[in-house]
Amino acid sequence: MASPPSSPPVPKKLKMSTTSTSSADEADPAAAPPTTAEPNRRRYKRRKIAIFLSYCGAGYQGMQKNPGARTIEGEFEEALFHAGAVPESDRGNPKRYDWARAARTDKGVSAAGQVVSGRFYIDPPGLIDRLNSLLADQIRVLGFKRVTASFNAKKFCDRRRYVYLLPVFALDANAHPDRESVVASLGSENELARCLECSERGRKVFGMMGRQLKGLKEEKRSELGRDESGRHAEIEMEGKTEILGTENELGEGKELDALSNLESADVGRELENGGEAIGTEEQPVSENKASAVVEEAESVVLFCANEEKITGTATTYIYGDMERESFNRILKRYVGTHNFHNFTTRTKAEDPSARRYIISFNADSVISIGGIEFIKCEVVGQSFMLHQIRKMIGFAVALMRKCAPESLMDNALRPDVNINVPTAPEVGLYLDECFFSSYNKKWKDSHEALTMEAYAEEVEEFKLKHIYSHIASMEYKEGAVALWLHSLNHRNYPDFRMEELKKEHPTVETEVDDLVT
Repeated sequence: MASPPSSPPVPKKLKMSTTSTSSADEADPAAAPPTTAEPNRRRYKRRKIAIFLSYCGAGYQGMQKNPGARTIEGEFEEALFHAGAVPESDRGNPKRYDWARAARTDKGVSAAGQVVSGRFYIDPPGLIDRLNSLLADQIRVLGFKRVTASFNAKKFCDRRRYVYLLPVFALDANAHPDRESVVASLGSENELARCLECSERGRKVFGMMGRQLKGLKEEKRSELGRDESGRHAEIEMEGKTEILGTENELGEGKELDALSNLESADVGRELENGGEAIGTEEQPVSENKASAVVEEAESVVLFCANEEKITGTATTYIYGDMERESFNRILKRYVGTHNFHNFTTRTKAEDPSARRYIISFNADSVISIGGIEFIKCEVVGQSFMLHQIRKMIGFAVALMRKCAPESLMDNALRPDVNINVPTAPEVGLYLDECFFSSYNKKWKDSHEALTMEAYAEEVEEFKLKHIYSHIASMEYKEGAVALWLHSLNHRNYPDFRMEELKKEHPTVETEVDDLVT
């Protein structure tokens, strides 16, 4: 007798999670100790999940929790506790709920697609709404997805994609040049004269000068830092505070920075202010005059950062095919496995962690934000070190502006050579997306893929409202990139002349090599 045909096996249901609901079978039937308020309350189980979030880094000291500092992670941990995802016993102790982050962003750096993981209580439904109600508007939780018990957002992330929005004018060698070129243009019809005050401030952006050569002798430093007039130029040292910090988007602490820069200018300058000259004599500024001085300083920066608009003359620099090809050629030099010890801090060349693999680096598209055109520089790599991307962008900009020959790139990537490279401002950088390709392939039959596809529209809206608008406003208000461009000179970065010095003085080639190795 023939047996009845067997029914097809029922496919295994994926462990799926949404942004606000969870399945009913996730509840633990075990009863919790009864309370007077809720005698029949159910006790829920913790679930291992990956949480997707976006944030604007303005006003925060980075992603990673740091005692005494305002960080994204610190506020997010508190929100998890108050939302009921973390119990009182685990509050302030993220190791107890397997906390991990896919990427660690620096101070002032934003993120459109950050991923964190841990074991949290996701019931009752509405966890995402509860979290967003507790967080600031510039931190938004997009959703979460169930993951395997062994999942770790940092270890399972294959690659990360960062984007740096660079103003187009940054590649123009005639825009915001070094101080010597500005001073030389005084009294002429050259527009560079209009950048004098901006140049004086830009040359004193201490926090963006990179590290100085440890083996540089004092007499050699003076010789390399001497300007054309024969006097010894100032070389900025480490340990100074940044002028363009983003502790507060409203500019908290900006008064002291503006006053210190105006008082420390060492050459006379004349601005278009009714023909009145601003002298160089240092005078004490009373408190009732502080606001007026700050207002004047802000207007100068705004004038310089948007020079082509205020003066009524359009910039002649266009990011066309030739410029795009040249810039991409420089960026592609970073692709592959290299020793990036010159593009970070506190990491020596012999340290294995200095070797990093860059998958791709391109700058093909231009976007317009608030009337300013930005080049979208996208870099994809397995992982990055502290300030690595900002230094790679800063060095590429210096090469495009002809501050140094492109051949210097070969020396910068050599493990036996130490070169001081510039660090671009942090405001233009943001984490775009984290990828989990290997994990998705291995667990595709039982778990949802960890991608940003479901949140694409929400992420784009967040970028426009918070990240892009902040980057444009910082350029308008502070002239973040404009001020930094003035620091790209041989005084601050004597290594830019390394190849030139070797050609002009072959006999001292050995001495120059001793300075940088």
